[in-house]
Amino acid sequence: MATVAFIGLGNMGSGMAANLVKAGHDVRAFDLSADAIKRAEDHGAKGAGSAKDAVSGVDAIVSMLPAGKHVRAVYETDVFPHAPKGCLMMDCSTIDVDSARAVGEAAAAKGFDFVDAPVSGGVAAAEGGTLTFMVGGPATAFAKAEAFLSSMGKAVIHAGDAGAGQAAKICNNMLLGIHMIGTCEAFALAEKLGLDPQKFFDISSKASGQNWSMTSYCPVPGPVPASPANRDYQPGFATAMMLKDLKLAMDAAQTAGATTPMGAQAEALYAMFDNMGGRAKDFSGIYKLLDGSWKTD
Repeated sequence: MATVAFIGLGNMGSGMAANLVKAGHDVRAFDLSADAIKRAEDHGAKGAGSAKDAVSGVDAIVSMLPAGKHVRAVYETDVFPHAPKGCLMMDCSTIDVDSARAVGEAAAAKGFDFVDAPVSGGVAAAEGGTLTFMVGGPATAFAKAEAFLSSMGKAVIHAGDAGAGQAAKICNNMLLGIHMIGTCEAFALAEKLGLDPQKFFDISSKASGQNWSMTSYCPVPGPVPASPANRDYQPGFATAMMLKDLKLAMDAAQTAGATTPMGAQAEALYAMFDNMGGRAKDFSGIYKLLDGSWKTD
């Protein structure tokens, strides 16, 4: 097994690092939060005092950071100058495509294997080791990264060259945001028309309206017991994170000259929900805004 540095132990990174430990790797964990490092240690990782200390002498590095500026800074300041020659680098953050490509190009110029490998699946999948990884980077780097990523996920898919993982992630999550709003609207209308939510679920989940937001993450309480709707929309995947991903998608669309009217409407609705106090709720909680039952504090 390998020695792996894990940088960024938030809601997603914590579970991912724990699964690397379960797979038998020697994990050195760092986060700006001492509590996050302590939780990683409780799961068998070894805490590091800095990102620089974490990457010293390791075989591979996994990062899970909030935004492109953080990824650029950590790799330029702490990782590239102090990681050993031949170290494999995997950034699992969800960031803008340009930052992913820039870091990937810088890694290649310095002789490192690097992939951008954002994830889909949310906190439960991170903890359960059932994430989907969308991976961008050279085929040689992907071949080395696949085994590590498989320790944390159920599917590891090579999307293409550097930045392709991020492109796949933001397109996927734009589609997810659109699907969730449509699913919420349909359930809200069904209720107004007198349909029982369970009956509507039983019908639509087996008809042409079926989609993941309905069958795996149903936004109304009852039909899918594991969905956040059954625990007052505690996240899963917070509204703030969906809004971040939609903003990334809209920025990418503008740069690429793509027309995304539904994506723009989804961003506007999630921005409204965020501004009305829904930021920390699961993104499926937008149902309460659309059915008229959301109450701000």
